[in-house]
Parts: sequence; structure tokens; C-alpha cells
Amino acid sequence: MILVEYVAETRQVRLISDENGAGWIHIRRTCLDQTDEFEDIGPSQFAIPWWSFLAVRSSIGFYAKEYGLTLNVDDQATKLLKEALAKSKSFNQDGEEIFSLDAIRPKLTALKFARPITDKQLRNIHKLIKYKAAATFSVPGAGKTTEALAYFAIMRNENTHLLVIAPKNAFAAWEEQLKECLPALKDDICRLIGGFNNISALLTHPKKLLLITYQQVPNVIELLGSFLNEHPCMVFLDESHRMKRGATGVIGKAILSLAHLPSNKLIMSGTPLPNNISDLVPQFNFLYPEIKAEDSTVKDLIQKVFVRTTKIELGLPKVNRVSIPVSLTPAQQYLYTLLKSETALEAANLKTADRNAVRRFSRSVLRLIQLVSNPMLLANTPLAHQGILAEILSEEDSPKVDWVCNRARQLAYEGKKTVIWSSFVGNVELIAARLADLKAEYIHGGVEAGSEEEEDTREAKIKRFHDDQHTYVLVANPAACSEGISLHTVCHHAIYLDRNFNAAQYLQSEDRIHRFGLTLEQKTYIEIVCAPGTIDEVVDSRLRAKVQRMGEVLDDPDLNIDPITLDPEATDLEKEDIGEILNYLQGKAT
Repeated sequence: MILVEYVAETRQVRLISDENGAGWIHIRRTCLDQTDEFEDIGPSQFAIPWWSFLAVRSSIGFYAKEYGLTLNVDDQATKLLKEALAKSKSFNQDGEEIFSLDAIRPKLTALKFARPITDKQLRNIHKLIKYKAAATFSVPGAGKTTEALAYFAIMRNENTHLLVIAPKNAFAAWEEQLKECLPALKDDICRLIGGFNNISALLTHPKKLLLITYQQVPNVIELLGSFLNEHPCMVFLDESHRMKRGATGVIGKAILSLAHLPSNKLIMSGTPLPNNISDLVPQFNFLYPEIKAEDSTVKDLIQKVFVRTTKIELGLPKVNRVSIPVSLTPAQQYLYTLLKSETALEAANLKTADRNAVRRFSRSVLRLIQLVSNPMLLANTPLAHQGILAEILSEEDSPKVDWVCNRARQLAYEGKKTVIWSSFVGNVELIAARLADLKAEYIHGGVEAGSEEEEDTREAKIKRFHDDQHTYVLVANPAACSEGISLHTVCHHAIYLDRNFNAAQYLQSEDRIHRFGLTLEQKTYIEIVCAPGTIDEVVDSRLRAKVQRMGEVLDDPDLNIDPITLDPEATDLEKEDIGEILNYLQGKAT
């Protein structure tokens, strides 16, 4: 006999066997192979997360039947299994139509939902409310938050809470949107901040809508698990691609451990697969842990439950993208050739299964990107060719930095504001200093969020860029500034000094100046500075491939970033990124 018992405190299932025969060995092996969180308690028992158990339950049942083993499932596990079966059945039957399309607006009015909804939002809400768990992947400005709050209003009962897991810079938007959409609840919202003890106190007498950051979730997972056990609650993931590492990441593992507890779930992202199709698997696992999803199946599975409003549907004019070739100096090219050769030797022995080796290789690739962007970024990096670097730094500036600064001055002379993007803090501060006469502001991860009244906060800098007609330039890091801000009312030119392999950050940074609210006559210009024959071209190729793949999955043909080429803190690399980099280093065509 095998006892299957649910452990509420840890959100795990524990399997205990009274014998260690072949059937038990097969069950242990299956669970060990198919979960990253196998807890070995001894030869006759082990524990795995409940969401993982749901994915392997059919295999456990198969081996139990094959070897004549009796499964004794406790009451709580039986209850959860019945709920999982009901959710699977609803998913397979394409949900349940609660209200007709025509009935949704009157229903929202009756619920005192104050914001008028557009026809596109009505279409999306109609599909979302068919499911206990769904996804909205609309582009920025299309109203994902409005759709989410409408879903909450329709699907909740009087006692239902809403837990929103979101980036910190999205909190203010949720507070503002709640005030506009559900004014009766405008004061019934709080931020779960201040550490374990403070969050514990906040959850003792909880508000209706609770906001928490992705980084905070693992620190208070026991509190959240208990809260979701004891209260009817929906959970929405805003910018859900942030959990794309799934069980292999601290944040993803914590969120997945809660997946079976909410009454309803939504995932929200304009860029749900920033690297490849596998990014969608953990997000779908959160929505439907009871349905097994793999790279080969997740596209078809997610199609059933996601909605998306595209830029074409919003009536946005197309972006004018231009690739600007800027060559390295001879000395810079010489050093680049040396570093490229060293990186190629490192790549020859690279084993992608060795995470430490991949990290070292990623740092070497980052070094190439830095050298091409601005050699000064390597000033404090140990190099075998320190003398050559010193010569470069003493005699010449970065051609790319020079071009970007000159272009920003040209646009300012024409009365036009510009946002300049770089992945490196050193570049962000350097360019802002060089363009101080244009009252350039800068934002990177070291700039704190706060109020508009505090001089050096993120919000104050953005306000000055918006309101001061003489502040012509904003220099920013996509990792810190690609979400949660809108610049499209005052700025229509963006320049990329450099880019990394993160497609989500790149797309979201573009969307700061290309989003709903632009007129059809307004042109948006994206200028990408690229050094021919360097790692810049590999980055460009990988980003275009990732964005094209995302467009195919989301059925959005307008999602592409192919630029027109004019004649005269980096992220972890994915396997496909590494493959193309290796081809480049080895001189193979890509």
C-alpha cells in the first residue's frame, strides 16, 4: 500500500510505502526524474510539490496498477484531486460561458465598474471569464489591467481577495487603475512590504487587493500559502514572464508552489516568451498544474486561454527602425580581435550543461559587447591586454558614444526629445554627463523609486523629462526602465547605443515611446547603433529570431523588429544564443 497525503504547511504531497518493491522503485524514479524538488525522506517515503504531483499523477497510477499497489489517498489530497479534475475538464471543454458578450457591459455597470471598456477589451473579457485561469498578452496601452480588474469584478464574490504579484514600479498603476475602475474599493488596497513581520500583520486583517513584488514572494511563502488556504483569493501575475525559469528559479519555484490554491488566476504580459517557447511552460504550469505542458505542446495549450490586442488593432502607426553602422577604431578593432580569439578558445571547450562554464562564457561575451559599446567600460576589468586598452582610453573616445551624443544634439537642435538606451550603468551616467547642457536625465537600477517631489527619484526624473521643455534627453537602462513608464506623449525618438540578448526588455523599452495614444500621423523613430562585423550583429540576429518566434506563438504578424540598414548588464544566455555566438566565433555563417 502507498499512502498519499497532502501537507498543507509546505504545499507538498508525501508518498509513504509499506514495501520497497519494483513498483515503488518505478514511482520514486518517475517523481525524481520529473521534478526539481524531490525531497528524499528515506527509502520508504518522499515528498514533492503538489503542482509536480499533479503532473505525474497518471504515471503514479499506471505503476500502481501495473504492480498491484493500493493507493490510499487522504481526505485533503482527495479534495484537491477532485478540484484538479474539474479544472482539467473545464479547460478541455473550452471553459464555460458565464455571460454573453452583450451582457458583460450591463453586468459591469451593475457591479459599479466605473471605467468604460472598449470593444477589444469586451472581446477579451468575454473569453477570459470562461476560465478559472487565463492569460492576457495584450500590448502596452491596450488595457491589460482594466481587463484584469473587470475579470476580478465579475468572477469574485463578496469575500474574495486579489493578490497581485508585480514589479514594484507597477504598484502605483494598480492603485490608480483600481481607483478608476472600482472606486468603491479605492481604499481597500495595500502593499505587502516591510519584511516578514509587517507582512504577517497586514495579512491578519487583509485588504481586498494586495500587492507584492516577485522578489518578496519567496521570503514570505509560508505566509502567502496560509493566507490562500484560509481565504478565497485570486492571484494575478503582472509581467508573468518574470517567472519563466519556473522550478529552477527561486521566484518561479515559490509561485508554482501556490498554483493550486487560488480560486482564479491570470497571467499578464506583453512579452510572455522573451527567449523561446520554453518560457511559456512555467507560466502555463501556474495556470493549470493539473495539465502536463511541454515545449512541444504549450503553444497549443496556451492558445485556448489567452487573449491579445495587437498594435495593429489599436491603430498604432508602424515604427521606423533604422540600423546605424558605426565602425570601431583601428586600435579598438585590434583589441576586439584579440578578445574574440580568446573567447573562441573558451567556446571550443564549452559544455552547456556546466552552468558555471556558461556563466564564465557569458561574461566573456559581455566583455565583447562592452568593448564594442564603449572601451571605458573595461577600465576596471582584468585583461591580458591592459596596455592596449590603456592606449585606447588615452587617445580616443568610443565611436558609438560619440555618434549617439552627436545625434541627440542634432535632434535637440530640431526641438526633439530623445531617449537613449544602454545596458550598462557606466554608459548611462557618462552620456547623461556629456549631455548635461541638454539637461539630460538618467535612470538605472541605482535610481530609487519615490515621489515626483523628491529631486533624484525615478518619478521626478521622468516628470522633468515630460514637463521641462529644455530637458531634451533621458538616458536609461532597459533593465530598470523598460516597464511602467510612458514617454510617447513627448518623445518620438529612441537611440540604442547597445543591446543584450533579452528580447522582453528590448520590446518593452521600444514600447515606452510607441504605445496607445499616438495619432496615425505621428512617426516613431528607433535608431540602433551597430558595429559591423562584431557581436552586435549576433545580438541583432538573436533578438529578431526571438521576437519573430513570439509573434508566431501569439498570432501577431506585426511583432517584428527588422530594421532598415543604412549605408554610410547583460542577461544569462540561452542555448540558442550560445549556438549562434559559437558559429560567429568560429567564422561560420549564421
